[in-house]
Amino acid sequence: MNLHGTAVRQQALTLLRGGARNADVARRLDLPPGTVAYWLHMDRSKRGECPGRHHPECPRCHGRDLDASAYSYLLGLYLGDGHISHYSAHRVPNLMITCDETWPGLMDDCEKAMRTVFPGNAVCRVRRTGCRNVKVYSKHLECLFPQHGPGKKHERRIVLEAWQQRIVDEHPWEFVRGLIHSDGCRITNWTTRLVGGVRKRYEYPRYFFSNKSDDIRQLFTDALDKVGVEWTTLARSGNPYNISVARRASVGLMDAHVGPKY
Repeated sequence: MNLHGTAVRQQALTLLRGGARNADVARRLDLPPGTVAYWLHMDRSKRGECPGRHHPECPRCHGRDLDASAYSYLLGLYLGDGHISHYSAHRVPNLMITCDETWPGLMDDCEKAMRTVFPGNAVCRVRRTGCRNVKVYSKHLECLFPQHGPGKKHERRIVLEAWQQRIVDEHPWEFVRGLIHSDGCRITNWTTRLVGGVRKRYEYPRYFFSNKSDDIRQLFTDALDKVGVEWTTLARSGNPYNISVARRASVGLMDAHVGPKY
């Protein structure tokens, strides 16, 4: 891991306080953009200028318009690889989605969805070994993600509220896409067949979604049923953690609306 000393951090903060853009500071000091964004947030927090100080309006509390399509996608990401943290040093809770660095397009889509759902709040990326944590800070996270609670998701009940279910029903493909982008994948399987007496290799694509939570898997398969995708459950070590989509027509639908990670 590349660690940056106090002198470099102070130089970056001096430039940022002077009005320099994050990207310009990152290029000038050869730093990851996510690191610069994180340093700026922590500096603002210590000086009482933490994102959320001006209390951006909440769709649930204040009736602000909510982009339902972006929210449905972000909800899928949250149920898969997201969690809400309440670190006292930040003062404001943050929603964090962990994204593998192998998929930069996924990180872009995640950040875009966060900025769309929370247009008045701070969003940043924090580098970790092999991944990036994409974060948004808001005092109203639990208003929009009431599934938050103590313990792991698969150890507690996960149920959508009526208003969330309406959004998922209106935008099922975005919800499916968010779940696949978090806990799913598109792979190519293979088998062999006898063709004219000759055994030949046959390849076929399929989608997998793996999650320990019975409730989250149920939400996923309910959405698949709504859009006409056929699926099966595959056990792993005796546990039904995997949902498979392998029929050609259903894979075609998934390719048209979800596609592989990128």
